[in-house]
Amino acid sequence: MSKTEEFNWEGVSAKGFGQEYSDAEKQQMEALYEGTMNTIEEKEVLTGTVVGITDRDVIINIGFKSDGLVPLNEFRDLPDLKPGDEVELFVEEQEDASGQLVLSRRKAKIVKAWEKIQSALDNDSVIEGMVKRRTKGGLIVDIFGVESFLPGSQIDVKPIRDFDVFVGKKMEVKVVKINYSNDNVVVSHKVLIEKDLEQQKAEILNNLEKGQVLEGVIKNMTNFGVFIDLGGVDGLLHITDISWGRINHPEEVLSLDETVKVVVLDFDEDKKRISLGMKQLTPHPWDSLPEDIQVGSKVTGKIVNVADYGAFLEILPGVEGLIHVSEMSWSQHLRNPSDFIKIGDEIEAVVLTLDRDERKMSLGIKQLTEDPWTKQDVLTKYAVGTKHKGIVRNLTNFGLFIELEEGIDGLVHVSDLSWTKKIKHPSEFVKVGEELEVQVLELDVENRRLALGHKQLEENPWDTFETIFSRGSVHKCTVISKTDKGAILELPYGIEGFATPKNLMKQDGSSAEVGESLDFKVLEFSKDEKRIVLSHTATFQEEKERPKKKKPQKSAVNKINKEVEKSTLGDLEQLAALKEQMEGGAPSAKKEEKAEVPKEEAPKAEAKVEEAPEEKAAETAQETPKAETKAEEKKEEKAEAPEEEKTEEAPKAEAKEEAPKDESKEEDKGADKEEEKKDK
Repeated sequence: MSKTEEFNWEGVSAKGFGQEYSDAEKQQMEALYEGTMNTIEEKEVLTGTVVGITDRDVIINIGFKSDGLVPLNEFRDLPDLKPGDEVELFVEEQEDASGQLVLSRRKAKIVKAWEKIQSALDNDSVIEGMVKRRTKGGLIVDIFGVESFLPGSQIDVKPIRDFDVFVGKKMEVKVVKINYSNDNVVVSHKVLIEKDLEQQKAEILNNLEKGQVLEGVIKNMTNFGVFIDLGGVDGLLHITDISWGRINHPEEVLSLDETVKVVVLDFDEDKKRISLGMKQLTPHPWDSLPEDIQVGSKVTGKIVNVADYGAFLEILPGVEGLIHVSEMSWSQHLRNPSDFIKIGDEIEAVVLTLDRDERKMSLGIKQLTEDPWTKQDVLTKYAVGTKHKGIVRNLTNFGLFIELEEGIDGLVHVSDLSWTKKIKHPSEFVKVGEELEVQVLELDVENRRLALGHKQLEENPWDTFETIFSRGSVHKCTVISKTDKGAILELPYGIEGFATPKNLMKQDGSSAEVGESLDFKVLEFSKDEKRIVLSHTATFQEEKERPKKKKPQKSAVNKINKEVEKSTLGDLEQLAALKEQMEGGAPSAKKEEKAEVPKEEAPKAEAKVEEAPEEKAAETAQETPKAETKAEEKKEEKAEAPEEEKTEEAPKAEAKEEAPKDESKEEDKGADKEEEKKDK
């Protein structure tokens, strides 16, 4: 029996207004009142009963001390709502500012939806959703009133190109991810398909064999091939296995969603990879190549590929021949194949080699024209001495190659470019592509070689330079550049000379610098080697006079006189020879005369003989430093005794009847001095 039935309702109703109730009755009534009320908490979902409907609100009783009001627009999905119906509600507030209970059916639906979504994720259950619209990268699906995201990659096992076909349709999905912080739910339809395909895939793989012919649907295309759906398992049809002919992209012969027949070429059980082929279902075109195509035959076709080394000519679909770049032109200077032909060109070629077993063929197009080196007029047209104009095709360190005509190339050595300029690299003289006039120097038809020259178009100016820049001549020169080894000088007429560092010394002791123009004396001229060695130092050092020789001291003269008196005739001859040797004379020329001189006449020769020892010592002491500083400049002067020195010695030799000097002795003496100075 309920508390309501136990309560004495008749006794209470018999009491009049204002009459007191007993304590027991009050307690009993209070307990009865509390029993009619539910204990509720805010932010929870409860079930309430509709007790009334107005134009704006729905009155809901949830067993609380007061009824709650819910906006009528939250029940738009329930057009048949009537009093007595039970609905789920979310308690927002037990009492607002006006004391009213605040409820929400919309929030109750959201809370319940998230509970169902979490349950679906925990239980890996399948739920049904409605595709509301398309969004970037996928679809928006409504599940339990919550919008979830279905990525495009999770719609199906094969790529989907048009998402709009799914909008407005129901779709079974699985919850794969929940992010409560962003109220984000990710679902997938692909996982449902994959489970069904696993069984089909296992059956296909178990029965798969090489050479097996299958039927599939093209599900994706790339530049390297197509992926074919074989009924739950994918296989790759590589672009090279689509057709015997060459294709640049699979879309040239195939299209998406097309059903094709393929053959299994290979199968990797571990990686579950299947390689497929389509061209293998038809005979190889090499097997049907006509027998009349032999070496030397002319064939026509279309260029299907151009590489750095050559081009491929397709004679028949699947039958190609290589035209090497060297077989495109008679020119020995190889160029880029794209200079001759392009993809798509239809040309004629000659079969050079043919191997039907290996299915290889090499072709040539230069053979369609005559070899320029075999022409009858090549010997006369390019005879030695003939002049021609050609295009510079290539530059090297040692020279440049000129194409005189198609197939006729010649080499111009770097030394044959200019008579006067020293060219280190041909790029200093000419550029690739420029026209240059040349003269034939050598012709070798058998080895297909032409030696050409450019400077030979003009006369050799060094024949004239030999007279202009003779040894000892002085010219105004400009210092172009300097190194540790010396300086390059610019002479008149645009030629260059060389001077060592010591030959650059000026009279004030400084060295000539780049850009200075000074007088230089020619020390060496070589026409064959085209070399001129000059010196600025020699221009002012040659003007200095040599120091005069000192007279010997009297003590030396007296000593020699005593020796003469004691000596025999033979000793006298030796002393006389010694005297002449010290004075630079030639004793051999007067040996016989001195042998006949009597002892009485010896004093006459004393004045001449006594000067020799100290005179030679003084001369040697004064000339030694000069030999060290002017070793190169004085080579010619040391070989020939200056006339000034001879005239200075003449007064001293007057008593000697002016005997002629021995020229051969003098030359030997000068040569000895040169060797001595070189050694120093």
